[in-house]
Amino acid sequence: MSTHAPSYYAASGLPQPDRPALQGSVEADVCVIGAGYTGLSSALHLAEAGFKVVVIESARVGWGASGRNGGQLVHSYSRDIDVIEARHGKAAAQALGGMAFEGAKIIKQRIAQYGIDCHFKPGGMFTALSDKQVRQLEHHKALWEAHGHTELEMLDARATEAAVGSRRYKAGLLDHSTGHVHPLRLAQGEAAAFESLGGRIFELSPVTRVDRGETAVVHTAQGQVRAKFVIVACNAYIGDLEPQLAARSMPCGTQVIATEPLGDRFPDILPTDVCVEDSNFLLDYFRLSADRRLLYGGGVIYGARDPAHIESIIRPKLLKTFPQLQGVKIDYAWTGNFLLTLTRLPEVGRLSPNVYYSQGCSGHGVTFTHLIGRVLSEVIQGQAKRFDAFASLPHYPFPGGRLLRVPFTALGAAYYDLRDKLGI
Repeated sequence: MSTHAPSYYAASGLPQPDRPALQGSVEADVCVIGAGYTGLSSALHLAEAGFKVVVIESARVGWGASGRNGGQLVHSYSRDIDVIEARHGKAAAQALGGMAFEGAKIIKQRIAQYGIDCHFKPGGMFTALSDKQVRQLEHHKALWEAHGHTELEMLDARATEAAVGSRRYKAGLLDHSTGHVHPLRLAQGEAAAFESLGGRIFELSPVTRVDRGETAVVHTAQGQVRAKFVIVACNAYIGDLEPQLAARSMPCGTQVIATEPLGDRFPDILPTDVCVEDSNFLLDYFRLSADRRLLYGGGVIYGARDPAHIESIIRPKLLKTFPQLQGVKIDYAWTGNFLLTLTRLPEVGRLSPNVYYSQGCSGHGVTFTHLIGRVLSEVIQGQAKRFDAFASLPHYPFPGGRLLRVPFTALGAAYYDLRDKLGI
């Protein structure tokens, strides 16, 4: 796990310093396990507040989903505010709704404050492939506007085609407040910002166990960190470190390809340079990179298998959207894992009075991880209200446990995929 996935992002990331593996004993106020977005956001907020923070990473900064994802800043959660209200009540919906649009703001603040060169571009769009999905977008717009988010614009089929360069869609919902980034460069820039404040990151240091107590001890093969607080921020790559967390979640793989640079060819493709995701249950997402490659992702592999032929999975999806790209060369193809929960809502809580965790963004990780990093820093500083709003949500194991969670979930996904294809 010493090198990144063979992605376009890894090939175009920021220069990185040599970060040592942990050796010997280190003292800290807070030890963060995992140098992805959740860990880096938590660490940076805490360092800004004056805490002595150490981050322990089993591979490299941004090695997991934080450095492999679609790079799209999408608001809210994988289950939206109306679903939260229906399942968990009005108070929970108001609390989480009040935070639903904060993550993207944090990202943009970080980029500006620390001068992070992560190729940020403004604008994001949801698209509809059926009349039912058009109605869903209209509902979506009204819901978010009711919670104070007013930077939304509904586009008809013709305007959507002009903005995207594809005739597939019946409508689009343009969000002027979001955008897209080079995700690995964002993680690397946040790591540099954290280190500029005196924070320490140890790479290639898998955590073997966490001893709980008034002073927690985080162990690696060659060292340990003694800390007043610990944040477990491993998401899909937690392995067997905390079995109780692994039992309530399922790693899922998603695949992305990057074309050759398109140059001045195909000026009709994404002339507005926004990022796009469709409204299917198993959705497609795409955007242009800074050097004008089309980055296209989609599909889910339940249980996080690495498929052997990523291009053969994604190219047909790309050509459905942009048939004019028939024969285009694919320069990169990669997969990465996100963590799915049974409720599709993130799981946040305590493993002991001073050991905290967050996991299971369920596909909405880029913005949520930045929000929850702030929230975790708040609870460590004694402000628990926003943390408790997430921690009070119920956490359930998958039916059938680890053995049957994959076939059960895949069967359900196949049902919803069929409904999308039939437009019902």
